[in-house]
Amino acid sequence: MKIKELKQKSENELQKILQESREKMRELRFKIASKQLKKVREVRNVKKLIAKILTLLNQNTINN
Repeated sequence: MKIKELKQKSENELQKILQESREKMRELRFKIASKQLKKVREVRNVKKLIAKILTLLNQNTINN
């Protein structure tokens, strides 16, 4: 998901996406540990998405 798309979301939607992303990250870690994951790059993408969402949420709290 691009930053442009994330900026259009409300704070509640961002919180929901953040929660889903963290759950996905948790599942990916378990798959890595059990050697089931083939696409290791997916971990990097999820981490970046979480960072983008947290950045937007922090910007919103600073501006308000």
